[in-house]
Amino acid sequence: MLHLRMITPPDRTEAVVAVVERTVGTTHLVVLAGAARDPLGDLVLCDVAREAGDELLHELRELGIHKDGSIAVENIDISLSTRAEAAEEEAPGEAADAVLWEELTEATHEESTLTITYAAFMILATMIAACGVVLDNAVLIVGAMAVGPEFGPLAGICTGIVQRVPQAVGRSLLALVVGFTSAMVATTVFSLVMDALGLFNENMLENPRPNTSFIWQPDPFSFVVALLAGTAGVLSLTSAKSGALVGVAISVTTVPAAANAAVALSYGDFGQMWGSGAQLALNLGGIVLAGLLTLYAQKLLWRTQRGRWVRQGR
Repeated sequence: MLHLRMITPPDRTEAVVAVVERTVGTTHLVVLAGAARDPLGDLVLCDVAREAGDELLHELRELGIHKDGSIAVENIDISLSTRAEAAEEEAPGEAADAVLWEELTEATHEESTLTITYAAFMILATMIAACGVVLDNAVLIVGAMAVGPEFGPLAGICTGIVQRVPQAVGRSLLALVVGFTSAMVATTVFSLVMDALGLFNENMLENPRPNTSFIWQPDPFSFVVALLAGTAGVLSLTSAKSGALVGVAISVTTVPAAANAAVALSYGDFGQMWGSGAQLALNLGGIVLAGLLTLYAQKLLWRTQRGRWVRQGR
């Protein structure tokens, strides 16, 4: 269940109440006239089944409540109410399958914005991966994958395209390109410094590396894994199961590929650099393609399910 808290202009309160009452899956409606002070207006509270939440939010936006008042949405962890149980049963579909597009847009906006913190995580993750590729240490590679924040902009690109929001696509692309570029430049300098200190050397890069050689030798499995990871990542976002994102992060070799390319560049090994670049491109392309297909499939599935529910007259 979701809990909605709305501040509504007095002249639209009745319209808001009407929308809530006719939306299947809503309950616990409360109206407090004149309770809001900033902005001035009425306070309207209600609970709604997650699978009906997107439709309700869409209609509230059509009334302009988000412009002249406010709409706040919270997840309800526990609701001990027979009315809530009835509302969830009446709503179409299953909560786990429902996509709350407003929630997805907000989540990807935060994770796909270029900030100092985002850039710092990208640089640190790539430097950790650089140590991993030089030492042929799989543990460091996995750690770097988990630290890297690149899935946020990738999800932002997919959401922006599906929702037809060019600004979101541009913002996410900027974060992705600037993030990887700054990380690779910083890691190239880091590699040169480590070499000067005697901690890195060219032989460490050129010697057989059975644990990490796959990073600069892309094959069809690289693309297949990226597709699977992209699908799992988007599903984890839309179903609010963020714990799965850690598994997604350590399934693809985006950050390690960028790190290997940077170290190879510092030693002038252009063969490994281009191989790593190809690995990076395959992973990024596969994740975006899988994310787009997953979101479009979820839209189609929910539209079909909703249509079947309407035809049944529920």
